[in-house]
Amino acid sequence: MVDVDDGELLRLVGTGDRRAFELLYARNAPWLLLRLRRRCRDPELARELLQETFLTVWRAAASYRGDGTAVGWLWSIASGRLIDARRRASVRPQLVNSPGEGTLTWSPSAEDEALTHEYDAGLERALRQLPPELWTVLQATVLDGRTVREAATLLGVPEGTVKSRAMRARQRLRAALS
Repeated sequence: MVDVDDGELLRLVGTGDRRAFELLYARNAPWLLLRLRRRCRDPELARELLQETFLTVWRAAASYRGDGTAVGWLWSIASGRLIDARRRASVRPQLVNSPGEGTLTWSPSAEDEALTHEYDAGLERALRQLPPELWTVLQATVLDGRTVREAATLLGVPEGTVKSRAMRARQRLRAALS
């Protein structure tokens, strides 16, 4: 089963194949944890998000359609868990010790502020109206901070397609907001 690709492993996991799940986890947990750690200062939270991701994979693998890469599907679940955690944290701010002070103050990270920033209702409407192929490119390149090459690999499309979709998405957003 070692030579089976991740997409096929996901299909097998969808049928309840525990061995396929273990192999999928062994292949993908290290890089997922690394990516989560790059976006999250708390290593314990990153490990918790990794476990939540794979719990979701176990439960939802049967819904994997195979249109795109398995790696992209896994990361979309993990990044969704990270965003959810950030939203929860914004509702319940954590107290931290300020350097040189004995008192506790709330100190959100820059990423927390960016993810929880209130967007204009017009922008939200415009984003919802984007076709899925344009939205996924924006998500990969803007929200997830991937390069064009990384996004192309993740989405399973040529780099030029990523660039043109990103340009079309930005044009549509500009038109909708003007």
